[in-house]
Amino acid sequence: MQCFTSLGQVPEDFGPSVVTIGNFDGVHRGHVRVLSQVVDQARARRARSVAVTFDPHPAQVHRPDRPHHPIMGWDDCRLLMADTGLDALLLLPYSLEFARTTPEDFIRETFVDALGAKAVVIGADVRFGRDNAGDLETMRELGRRYGFDVVVVEDLAADGEDGEESRRFSSTWIRELLAAGDVEEAARLLGRHHRMSGEVVHGAARGRELGFPTANMAPDSDGLVPADGVYAGWLFDEAGTRWPVAISVGSNPTFEGVSRQVEAHVMDRPKERVEDFDLYGQHVRLEFVAHLRPMVAYRGMEALIEQMHQDVADARCALNLP
Repeated sequence: MQCFTSLGQVPEDFGPSVVTIGNFDGVHRGHVRVLSQVVDQARARRARSVAVTFDPHPAQVHRPDRPHHPIMGWDDCRLLMADTGLDALLLLPYSLEFARTTPEDFIRETFVDALGAKAVVIGADVRFGRDNAGDLETMRELGRRYGFDVVVVEDLAADGEDGEESRRFSSTWIRELLAAGDVEEAARLLGRHHRMSGEVVHGAARGRELGFPTANMAPDSDGLVPADGVYAGWLFDEAGTRWPVAISVGSNPTFEGVSRQVEAHVMDRPKERVEDFDLYGQHVRLEFVAHLRPMVAYRGMEALIEQMHQDVADARCALNLP
């Protein structure tokens, strides 16, 4: 998949293409449905399939006082978007000046002039251009004016909790689930386990002292950190090896003055080099499979160590390990 970071990088003879637009935060099943339709439409028309998105996320620009933490980093997003068969990604710089572009100017400059769009694939609730003034009817009118078809993809929805009415798949819903620690339900919407990526850094080594050494994720790791608690999951190292892990998220209330962190205890370290096995400096991926328990404080090391043994046993069970 080609990746362009400005209109100027798109070759003059790039088109014809089939295009979609969105933020694609998390690349959840609803996003994949749209992207797959783009790919199918492009193949049927012998055109290129393209997704247009923005960096930074518009929310960061319009609401700078509210920190915006993406569900996953752009490297992971690009890989997942490429897996759909997409030919190209156009990642446009987003700013307040860019946000003042009228709906027609945006479509003409980006979809028509740069990408040679013959079809645009969108959801019924699409909004674009200055003040989000552009909508589905605007897109259809611009399609008639500039000669491209508009293909509408129905929202993917799922039943809500406790008998609530069905709810459309969205990044907002996934964020709510992760904030509650419900990584299992988040995985249903994502179509895969929630993930984080980052470098393994040195910590306080308390886990090693207690007999449970951990791989500590750097504070600037990509991916939304779920609610404090203990989780079962997988760690993928730089060689692509998958290790079963028990993951701790939080400030570890048993110890004072510890900042919030994500650390993973590898449960099946290689016996032939168990003493020198470490992941320091490696860029790894963590996948959260199941929530095991909330984070609580324990009185004394004996109670904490006993609980850690139980966490490992519970994690092995959640991962279907012997």
